[in-house]
Amino acid sequence: MKIPPRLQPLVDDGLVDEVIRPLMSGKEAAVYVVRCGDAIRCAKVYKEANKRSFKQAVLYQEGRKVRNTRRARAMEKGSRFGREQQESSWQNAEVNALYRLASAGVRVPVPYGCFDGVLLMELVTDEKGMVAPRLNDVSMSAEQAREDHALVMEFVKRMLCEGLVHGDLSEFNVLVDEYGPVIIDLPQAVDAAANNNAFSMLQRDVNNMSLYYGQYAPELLNTRYAQEMWALYEEGKLTPDTPLTGHFKENDEAADVDSVVAEIKAALEEEQERRERILQADEE
Repeated sequence: MKIPPRLQPLVDDGLVDEVIRPLMSGKEAAVYVVRCGDAIRCAKVYKEANKRSFKQAVLYQEGRKVRNTRRARAMEKGSRFGREQQESSWQNAEVNALYRLASAGVRVPVPYGCFDGVLLMELVTDEKGMVAPRLNDVSMSAEQAREDHALVMEFVKRMLCEGLVHGDLSEFNVLVDEYGPVIIDLPQAVDAAANNNAFSMLQRDVNNMSLYYGQYAPELLNTRYAQEMWALYEEGKLTPDTPLTGHFKENDEAADVDSVVAEIKAALEEEQERRERILQADEE
């Protein structure tokens, strides 16, 4: 096939030997099957910012740290250099997340580096060597749904232990090979500690997965893994070895309003008495 312009530099530099075929095109990137030496891999070509349809990207970028102060200032000002650095940060976020999560025991495609807006990574395949299907194209038994759901919750937990929330996790961002689910598409991964939207995104990620698997095993619809994980995370008690139950009870103890009002009134009375003493002292 004709080599796409964005992949030509990688071919010229010997990083890619052959572009075999397009694999898919999504809201943020186009993916191609490529040959690198004897290995068949995939090349994810990120779309330019004005051509991406990823909504509210700024919500995902909140809290991302840029160590280089010049780059950080340029990104804040929105200069041409700053926009280029913003793009680089968006693309490198996925590479960094893939390396971190692979080390943390999360099943993700093996990354081989990002070059001029092109991410080279493992091509996930099924037992026949064909491109692995997305979860939304897979049907399963109730038993398999429970098993895979538990595994995905384990991955989400390990991500959170690494301080990351996927932010866009659904049946469209999970591949299924012969060993089970593989998490993909991570350029929007958010910093759990620095992003104010992290918990709501975690809830959405978990709910998406529970809804999908729940169509095969309805009892999964009643689980509350997001709340359980987040509560443990905030308390500093969440570790990769923490067992999850899927159960969580809200602290529904009613506030003692009368007691609070009484304390406020007592404080006001005390302040009034203090002012009166000051006035009396001034008059004397």
